[in-house]
Amino acid sequence: MAGARGSVVRSLRLVGQHVHKQHSREMSSSVGPQRKVTILGAAGGIGQPLGLLMKLNPLVTHLSLYDIAGTPGVAADISHCNTPAEVSGFAGDEDLGKALEGSDVVIIPAGVPRKPGMTRDDLFKINAGIVKTLCTAISQHCPEAIVNMISNPVNSTVPIAAEVFKKAGTYDPRKLFGVTTLDVVRARTFYAAKKGLNVRDVDVPVVGGHAGITILPLFSQATPYKPVEGDELEALTKRTQDGGTEVVQAKAGKGSATLSMAYAGAVFAEACLKGLNGEKGIVECTYVQSSVIPELPFFASKIRAYKFLDGGAEHNIHVGPKVIS
Repeated sequence: MAGARGSVVRSLRLVGQHVHKQHSREMSSSVGPQRKVTILGAAGGIGQPLGLLMKLNPLVTHLSLYDIAGTPGVAADISHCNTPAEVSGFAGDEDLGKALEGSDVVIIPAGVPRKPGMTRDDLFKINAGIVKTLCTAISQHCPEAIVNMISNPVNSTVPIAAEVFKKAGTYDPRKLFGVTTLDVVRARTFYAAKKGLNVRDVDVPVVGGHAGITILPLFSQATPYKPVEGDELEALTKRTQDGGTEVVQAKAGKGSATLSMAYAGAVFAEACLKGLNGEKGIVECTYVQSSVIPELPFFASKIRAYKFLDGGAEHNIHVGPKVIS
């Protein structure tokens, strides 16, 4: 009996040590700058998994979820996850301002997804008006926030947002980003699989735009570098460019790339939060106002996010053969 009691005591002691360590980790992760992240379109196919991923991010202290309907339920569901971030849910036009007040980062996946047969022009007609309304509210309630645009077509919604902010007198090109990270994570995944590399160690810059042949993965700058040439290069490039269509077809018209887009959105949002907190070495590809190619006022290229401490991310980093370490 004494041996059994000793075993129980040891087991309880181990459980207590585990709980203490978990509590300590949560406390340490919550110490630091208070960062509010707002997701506009939080009840949708991208918004819900994106909200979950941001709730799990220790850099987020307040997660604000907004959509035209259904958001309080999503917020209640996500709030039960035992991570420190406070969660608030808002629905309807009257609550949009409340959702945005005090935001550091605003992520916009709002709008309709692409369906089979839809062109990006079709998407534009619907999503342009949504983006205009949301960006007008951002300019009124959190004009200093970093804005991450996911709503498609990104090649058009980012310039629309820029014009809305210009009209409101709040435009800062160093804080408006089209999230093209999904192109990057696809290029990393496909390249790693083809070359037998650990995908966690792989990076592939992707420049240009966020639609079809405007997506330009730079496999010649991939790290770790392994040669990609000829038919292999053409196939990897085309698969990266057609990744969205691949998912739409695989879902047989019942959805688009929502889960991988949510993951990519969370990756880029984390880079923004790290930049805001002063972490150096944060380099990401994103669609921004650019002077890389004079004929293209917006272009996806590398930014240094840690420059947020100086007022905004550093744009127009060299996109040639030199790889930034």
